[in-house]
Amino acid sequence: MKDKGKMRWTFRVYLQWPLYLTVFMILLTAAVGAVSFTAGLIVSAFTLVYIGIALWLYISRKRGILAGLIAFSESYDQSRQGILREMLVPYAVADRTGRLLWMNREFESILGEDKTVPPSLTALFPEITKEMLSTGGETVSIHSSFSERNYRVDLRELVMDPLAQAAADNGLEPGESRITAVYLIDETQTLKYKQQINDQKLVAGLIYLDNYEEALESVEEVRRSLLTALIDRKISKYISSMNGIVKKIEKDKYFFVIRQQYMIQMQESRFPILEDVKTVNIGNEMAVTLSIGIGMNGESYAQNYEYARTSIDMALGRGGDQAVVKDLDKIQYYGGKAQQMEKTTRVKARVKAHALRELMENKDRLLIMGHRLADIDAFGAAIGIYRIAASMNKKANIVLNEVTSSVRPMMERFLDNAEYPDDMFLKGSKAAELVDSGTMLVVVDVNRPSITDEPSLLRLVRTIVVLDHHRTSNEIIDNAVLSYVEPYASSACEMVAEVLQYIADGIKVRPAEADAMYAGIVIDTQNFTNQTGVRTFEAAAFLRRSGADITRVRKLFRENMKDYQAKAEAVRAAEVYMEAFAISVCPAEGLDSPTITGAQAANELLEIKGIKASVVLTAYNNTIYFSARSIDEVNVQVMMEKLGGGGHRTIAGAQIQGISVEEAKNRLKEVIRQMMDEGDVS
Repeated sequence: MKDKGKMRWTFRVYLQWPLYLTVFMILLTAAVGAVSFTAGLIVSAFTLVYIGIALWLYISRKRGILAGLIAFSESYDQSRQGILREMLVPYAVADRTGRLLWMNREFESILGEDKTVPPSLTALFPEITKEMLSTGGETVSIHSSFSERNYRVDLRELVMDPLAQAAADNGLEPGESRITAVYLIDETQTLKYKQQINDQKLVAGLIYLDNYEEALESVEEVRRSLLTALIDRKISKYISSMNGIVKKIEKDKYFFVIRQQYMIQMQESRFPILEDVKTVNIGNEMAVTLSIGIGMNGESYAQNYEYARTSIDMALGRGGDQAVVKDLDKIQYYGGKAQQMEKTTRVKARVKAHALRELMENKDRLLIMGHRLADIDAFGAAIGIYRIAASMNKKANIVLNEVTSSVRPMMERFLDNAEYPDDMFLKGSKAAELVDSGTMLVVVDVNRPSITDEPSLLRLVRTIVVLDHHRTSNEIIDNAVLSYVEPYASSACEMVAEVLQYIADGIKVRPAEADAMYAGIVIDTQNFTNQTGVRTFEAAAFLRRSGADITRVRKLFRENMKDYQAKAEAVRAAEVYMEAFAISVCPAEGLDSPTITGAQAANELLEIKGIKASVVLTAYNNTIYFSARSIDEVNVQVMMEKLGGGGHRTIAGAQIQGISVEEAKNRLKEVIRQMMDEGDVS
């Protein structure tokens, strides 16, 4: 606007300067007349002639000059419009509602000659909303597609106050002063080249045989080399079918490299090699299973290999017989149908026990923590770690924010007991005040930070140890110094019982402590009927020798009438979905620990013939708790992971806040349908 005003002033001066000179001529005439009257008359005559000519030029030529300028302006404007119209970049103008007001030829050619296409930007590109059209002068870019082409749509809001008349001519509302300029940049080829480059990237992968030693032992010695050769052939054939290379790095470990373009094929087919390798049978009593870890889209090939190592660790930590793909921060799981095999050797338990002892020797205080709303397995495991700390003369505290009805009878045996200090159990906030550089945190029966009893302790304590038997998920305690996660174990109490036997000689477990740990095994295995192995019974035998009393434990865990009636109501109201899934809701009113009752109801529903899995929903404190159970045909851990939870292959759970029971039930049914469609149910 300042430049326009300056131009107007310059043009006015240019037209009027002869008139300004008349003043000078009059003054000159007066000065000459004062010197000589005769000379003044002569100059006056010339001055009058000059004034007459100047007035004639100003009056007669002004209109012609202005007409010429207007004609030039019009032709300039037309040429500018022509340039915009013929510009190779597709360009258009839209109002605030998204209606296209004007477009150049390139934009028109993209829309084509189809007159049925609505002249609306939001209709042409659904990704664009009306709110995006008000950019405040900033350029907003949206990626969209039209007629099988990909475009980047750049939007920029323009102020059009000086064009009020043009606005009215184009049908804008009175007072409308803003329009949006629209640019289309065709990025179809660019995206195609990017995809081609992405497809050529190398993906690193690792394949581990889960039960190599056990499978070999189950076949005659003369046939073992044949079994190995058949497995090698199936793996080599599978990777070669994708133009990849595979190298055997150990007797039961393989490294392979493929192009990234084959990943979609592998993921869509859900890694058929997982099932194919199980068909290898030359008399071996045990089917061979394998785990696959893949890393992709790292900054380098070395990082892809690190991703693959992380993936294979997660696959093994989840029980094996599955593929895990780590794509930057995104992790996907495939398979996991087979029951994980128990390792009969205790070498790992002994190594972990010695590592735990070394860490404890350098610390002054132990904080022991389980998961939120701790069950008896978490409580018993915490008691076992407490006994280890006490035997090493270390100060220890168990973090317990909320005591459930299932834990309270056992906990009362330690309260007001002269053999145990008054501060044996602490709230999380009190425990946080005790943290210093000499504090060590032991997390039991959980490996997900968000559901620990006091998540803030994970940020405060530097030395963290994790002992858990649940399968790992995307969310893990990643700052643990020592992690002992064994999904084949029946319970955390079984793992702690083994550690107790190796960490030091002569540790004497007291009867109350043995009862707590024995109870944890009994509850998690449903009286030794679920997830039990040889080592489970060996751990139970050790606890029995330490003074655990079966009768005493049974009496402690008898239910009250309200809990029993709630459990019976959940079983009575159960709905059988898709002829194989029992779904029910456990009433929570009047119960001390409704989530525990819901889990017990899920166990009861498995006793019904034809039921492959049971899920009981419990509404408690504005949260819907899912308790899922199965015997062998359904991996309920995968089911609960789709709802944000996790757990074991046969025992799992999840929590969702802020939804109704009906909404939660509908989500569960959708997950079950999806699992059926993907073949995740045997």
